[in-house]
Amino acid sequence: MPRRTSDAEWRGDLKNGDGSLKLGSGAFEGRYSFKSRFEDGTGTNPEELIAAAHAACYSMALSAALSQQGHVPTRVHTRATVEFGPVAGGFAITRIALDTEGQVPGIDAPTFQRFAEAAKKDCPVSKALAAVDITLTATLR
Repeated sequence: MPRRTSDAEWRGDLKNGDGSLKLGSGAFEGRYSFKSRFEDGTGTNPEELIAAAHAACYSMALSAALSQQGHVPTRVHTRATVEFGPVAGGFAITRIALDTEGQVPGIDAPTFQRFAEAAKKDCPVSKALAAVDITLTATLR
């Protein structure tokens, strides 16, 4: 099994410090800060990275499931929206909304919906984030 790594470093206190992160593959390197996480500052944040990972994984899982049944998609596009905010005892990711659109020749909307729901359960990132409420809107184009 492959192992994936990423590195992050934080310097300073929470509100005035700053951080940097780098994916092990070198595909992305960026800055993050209190403002980029809790306000609208420049840089990325852990929740945005989780959203990217979830959208990518889900799109691949749905494409794989469709293809295995002979319905090769022309396109699957997914947007993951991660909600992050205060909860009792601190902060938490409280919800992830997956909004996916697929172009799949030869299937109807109910069939696409069944595949989309199954992929939500089978996506490895969905499994890893199972403690969070994950919703899905799936549209066949």
